[in-house]
Amino acid sequence: MGRKLSFPAGLNAGGAWNASAATNFASAPLLINGADNVAWAAAMAIAGTGSLSTNNAGFIGGGQLGYDLQVSDRLLAGIETDVQGLAGANNNAAAVTLSPTPLSSAGLNLLTSVASGKSLDFLGTVRARLGYLVTPTLLAYATGGLAYGHATSTTSFFQHVPNDFPGFLLIGASQGRFSDMRLGWTAGGGLEWMFWPQWSAKIEYLFYGLGVAAYPVAVTTDWQVTNLLVASATQARARFDGHIVRAGVNYHFNWGAAPVVAKY
Repeated sequence: MGRKLSFPAGLNAGGAWNASAATNFASAPLLINGADNVAWAAAMAIAGTGSLSTNNAGFIGGGQLGYDLQVSDRLLAGIETDVQGLAGANNNAAAVTLSPTPLSSAGLNLLTSVASGKSLDFLGTVRARLGYLVTPTLLAYATGGLAYGHATSTTSFFQHVPNDFPGFLLIGASQGRFSDMRLGWTAGGGLEWMFWPQWSAKIEYLFYGLGVAAYPVAVTTDWQVTNLLVASATQARARFDGHIVRAGVNYHFNWGAAPVVAKY
C-alpha cells in the first residue's frame, strides 16, 4: 500500500489532578546573636518547617492539531500539539500550630500560621505519536514530548509569640509568590477509533512534569528592644506535575480523496 497522510484537528475534554500534592516550606536561621539564642533559633526554624497538602482535581479542555503518516498496513507515526485550559484546579490549604520554645514553662510558645495555594492556568504539549492498528479502524498509540504551562504558587507566613515579655518582639509576617511559564515533559498513550469516514474518537492518558518552583516567603526576627537576637528565613517549594485523562474527537483532513469506508 502507499503511504497515507492525515491532518487531524479536533476538541477534547476531561479531568486533571496533581501527582505531587504538597507545598513544602522550610525555615533556617540567617543570624544568631549569642549562644543563648541558639535554642530560640532552632525553635523558630522547626516551627517554620512543614508541608501543606494542596491536592485537587479539575476540568481540562481544549483543542488539538496533528499530522499522521501511515507508514504500513499496521504502523502510524505522527506529531500532535494541543493547548488546554484548566478550571476548578486552584489548590489551597492552611495550618495553624502552637509549638514549644525554650521558655514554654513560662507560657511562651510559638504561634505559626501558614497558608499556601498553587494553580496551573493552562497546559500545552507538543508530542510525537507512534501507533499500531489493532484493527483497520482502531489505533493504539504511545505519545510523548514537550509540555509547557503557566504555573502560580503563593505562600503566606506568620509567626510570633503571643505572650512575649515586655521589650521582646518576635514576629514574621509576609507572603511569597511564584508565577511564570514552565517547560517540562509529558508521556502517555491512548486509543483512537475511526467511527466514520474522516471522523475519529479517542481516549487518552498523559502524565506531565513541569518541575519545581522555589521562592522566598518571609523573614522572621526576634528583638530585645533595638537589639536583634535572631533572624530566620522561610522558603517555599512546589512541584507542578499531574495526570490527565481526556476524551476527544478529530476530523481528518486526508491527503487526496476521502475513503469510502471508515479506516486510517
